[in-house]
Amino acid sequence: MTVFLAAREAPGRGVGLSAPTGALQAKSLRIGGISPLTSLDYPGELAAVIFCQGCPWRCSYCHNPHLLAPTSPSHIPWSRVDAFLESRQGLLDAVVFSGGEPTMQAALPAAMNRVRALGFKIGLHTAGIYPRRLSSLLPWLDWVGLDIKALPEDYAPLTATPGSGPRAWESLDLLLLAGIPLEVRTTLPPDWRLAQRLEALMHRLATAGVKSFALQTCRSLMDVDAPGESGGGGGGGTFPAPPAPTAFADLGESLFQRFVLR
Repeated sequence: MTVFLAAREAPGRGVGLSAPTGALQAKSLRIGGISPLTSLDYPGELAAVIFCQGCPWRCSYCHNPHLLAPTSPSHIPWSRVDAFLESRQGLLDAVVFSGGEPTMQAALPAAMNRVRALGFKIGLHTAGIYPRRLSSLLPWLDWVGLDIKALPEDYAPLTATPGSGPRAWESLDLLLLAGIPLEVRTTLPPDWRLAQRLEALMHRLATAGVKSFALQTCRSLMDVDAPGESGGGGGGGTFPAPPAPTAFADLGESLFQRFVLR
């Protein structure tokens, strides 16, 4: 999959809706990269992915650390994205807003409105950081990939942000209530102690009503302590590596209608 990253190099739900009054123009959206074609980021659809710049959390195993800062000295202007999407009408099914954390940006509703006007379905990858902002996006969303990192009480060591867990789980409740097609995904953390709580997490997600769950292997691009040395940044000492995702396959298949290992 080809990805153009400016930081490195230079019809469904909501049809006919207009951008909220006072919303920022789509041109204000800060974009760190574009993936022009993927069959993986929106299940069952050919999609492009827009990587939004900025995230308030600092997870030690972040896969896109170059997108953490809210601004980038080299970004992709919306005009380039808009022209690209116009050229892909009839060829692509959907556009996915990813990040970073897309809901961090006030221009996101206007950008989604423009994408809808071009005839694309809209997908969103989010960590559920801003449940109120997520609520305002529901009329535009056709599918969501929600990153649930841990049980609510276990979030702070992962995100370096107090209170992050309850907000993420509030977003989960919001999406389940709205009935929008949803995949919940969890990345097995490098901290072996949190990995031991994954079974409890999976049971809680199933009880909450999650039907589609993906368990992902940590592929960090940030500097993370090697397993067996300090437990992935967990305070020193020697700890075993976390269990492999395959160890949870039987449990996942028994709890969820759709279970995926990545």
